[in-house]
Amino acid sequence: MHSQGHTLHFNPKLSLNADGKHVRDGLSAVLLTGDNLWVSCDERTSIERLRRTGPREFGEHCSYQLADFLDLPADEAVEIDIEGLAEANHYLWLVGSHSLKRKKPDEQSDDTVKQIAKLAKVKADANRYLLARIPLLRNAATGEFELHKEAPHPTDATQTLRAAQLHGNGETNELLDALAQDPHLKLFAGIPGKDNGIDIEGLAATPAGQVFVGLRGPVLRGWALVVELRLEEDRHGRLRLGKVPGATETHYKKHFLDLGGMGLRELHLQGTDLLVLAGPTMDLDGTIAVYRWPHATTQPTDSLVGGKHLHRLFDVPHGHGPTAGQDRAEGMALLDDTHVLITFDSPADARKPAAHQVIAEAYRLVPEAEK
Repeated sequence: MHSQGHTLHFNPKLSLNADGKHVRDGLSAVLLTGDNLWVSCDERTSIERLRRTGPREFGEHCSYQLADFLDLPADEAVEIDIEGLAEANHYLWLVGSHSLKRKKPDEQSDDTVKQIAKLAKVKADANRYLLARIPLLRNAATGEFELHKEAPHPTDATQTLRAAQLHGNGETNELLDALAQDPHLKLFAGIPGKDNGIDIEGLAATPAGQVFVGLRGPVLRGWALVVELRLEEDRHGRLRLGKVPGATETHYKKHFLDLGGMGLRELHLQGTDLLVLAGPTMDLDGTIAVYRWPHATTQPTDSLVGGKHLHRLFDVPHGHGPTAGQDRAEGMALLDDTHVLITFDSPADARKPAAHQVIAEAYRLVPEAEK
């Protein structure tokens, strides 16, 4: 499928984390609000905002430290592993992966015993257990969308918008606790994400208050899972899981999607449909495709969505051969009614035409009638 490159320009003063990794090398989620493109890097605790500066250009990079708006469970140096961004009702929503991670061995090391032992070590990063919303308002003077810890509602003087996150204790949160008791998922709660354990990638939010969380893993006998939530603010300003009408598990619906063995890599709302970016669950090169799930937001109960009810729109090229392990599509934003913008984790050198730049790809959402 034909695509058009869009160049993202980053500020060199804002683009490196403590380990020297550039933000462009780990883009994991992307969202467009007006002329502002919001991106996250999976090894940071910040959200980056760019501005449209040309027909296929985004620049004027600025960075928002999430610790200025939220109570991060761990130190600011500990990555959040942000894997989803969404917007609804004047809030920017974000979600961490909620996953465990396994130590990575160094195959070049002479100490084989030590490197094998690394593979037995599993680590939890508390900042990954984050599901939150932050007030997102357009500045009338500049036209830019900005984040706030607290702000008056722009159209309802009786309301105040406040940053809030799902209740947790620094080691887990209400969502992870619920999934760890779920009959389909409890056996995967102690397994690292890249081993087909619980691993969130993808987030969508609706004006009606629905929040959809996509799971990269586990994939169960080829079926991927989307969890539908309702979040409520308690008297302490924390988000709590609310009851979900029609749900078997009280606080969330489960929607199983037949994606041919692929897991969820990103979600995006379009009307009552959800656009789904699907790809490998494991850490490997493999098919990546964009699907449309019609009427996803109107499912009255838990659902089992077979392949014939999902429209495969197009496949996204991925790294292979000399670019193995690179160009893995992870972020998907709606550019307009007929195009999405895809960003890539570990972009190949061809995607980096100059220092502090990276190329994303815009694809047309082909109507069914044109296939």
